Amino acid sequence: MAGVKVQVAPRIYVPVRIKFAVALVVAVGWTVFSVWMAQQWMSDLTGRVGVVAAALLVGGIAIVPGFMNAFLIASLAMDRRPPRRPLDDYPPLTILIAAYNEEASILDTLASIERQNYPAPLQVIVINDGSRDATASLVRGAEVKYPWLRLLDMPGNGGKAKALNAGLKLALNELLVTVDADSYLQKLALVSIVERYRQDPPNTRAVAGKILVRNSRQNWLTQCQEWDYFQGIAAIKRMQSLYQGTLVAQGAFSIYDRQALLEVGGWDDCVGEDIVLTWALLKAGYRVGHCEDACIFTNVPDNVRQFVRQRQRWARGMMEAFRQHPGILLVPRMSTFFVYWNLLYPWLDLAFTLGFVPGIVLALFGYYWIAGPMTLALLPLAVLMSVLMFTIERRMFDRLGLKVRRNRVGLCIYVIFYSLLLQPASVLGYIDELFKTRKTWGTK
Repeated sequence: MAGVKVQVAPRIYVPVRIKFAVALVVAVGWTVFSVWMAQQWMSDLTGRVGVVAAALLVGGIAIVPGFMNAFLIASLAMDRRPPRRPLDDYPPLTILIAAYNEEASILDTLASIERQNYPAPLQVIVINDGSRDATASLVRGAEVKYPWLRLLDMPGNGGKAKALNAGLKLALNELLVTVDADSYLQKLALVSIVERYRQDPPNTRAVAGKILVRNSRQNWLTQCQEWDYFQGIAAIKRMQSLYQGTLVAQGAFSIYDRQALLEVGGWDDCVGEDIVLTWALLKAGYRVGHCEDACIFTNVPDNVRQFVRQRQRWARGMMEAFRQHPGILLVPRMSTFFVYWNLLYPWLDLAFTLGFVPGIVLALFGYYWIAGPMTLALLPLAVLMSVLMFTIERRMFDRLGLKVRRNRVGLCIYVIFYSLLLQPASVLGYIDELFKTRKTWGTK
């Protein structure tokens, strides 16, 4: 009928704490079911390795991962974050780029900043951390082209944390962005992350951007990492942000409040400088968010050795964060739940590496003591999480005018074999931190 207005029902707002409680109930329910299902498996394994070893293996391989996956799926299904809105005015930004031997990519990174057409003044500082290639000379040449660019040439290779802290001292603006020197900002990435930062709760002091793989077509390893960044890492960050505490504002692309950085002392000189900084902000009572549609494309390791070194660093960085900020475990907030969650990762990675991997070998010979029918119970959850996250991410890609690449080979490797490389690499990182081996920052 002409003149009749259609009333649109308002979206029902569900408080975040209610969502947390619902996700927890779902996860506990799945865990109870898993424990019931695993009784025969547990009994058989106890007869061979003893009750303690059996409990550690069954819990680390199936029960606890099942709890985590169920909580993650329930949380993502309820995630309805408010859309970003344009700002009346955009603040000036300082962008810090720590560079070590980045002659192959640094000019592309600077070009991607220029193409942002950010509607406010920029100050971009490239900190050349003792590069032995042409990085410094290329940036000097680019200074003529980009008036907002400045090169800070360090006297030697002192590490990423020292480089960023040196740049922080020269920062002129109250909002500061870090960008990796081999990364490429997607269109409007700066606008998007600034809008999310300004429209997040007022105690927000950092927001992590979205990292995607730039060199995904290079080989099988980069192909499967494309899915890890697109689904796995993205899912964790979305969930943590929903509950008001992203645990890693990664150095590859994040925005920070300059005064908050100074308050917590900037970046610590350690392997996991970004996670240690993030936990310092959380410990100080601040919120760290995530902007799922502020995208940057980065080069990931293209050989097994580099990949293992990277994941060693990430695992070691988590251990450093616990060592330097143990008090974060006592902060009464929802995000502390995920800090405790991280405490379980060394157990899970060890159980997988020392139990499940040998269990697969035994299963090939017909001995289903460790890897058997019960472990198949994790597959429905893994598939459901993949489908849910793929749907969420594809919608985001559609809004940005991006297309999800058909990468079936990478997906198969990611689903079936990726953990066989990832979790043993994490175990090596825990060992590195335990024995205090030499620290380097050659890999992100």
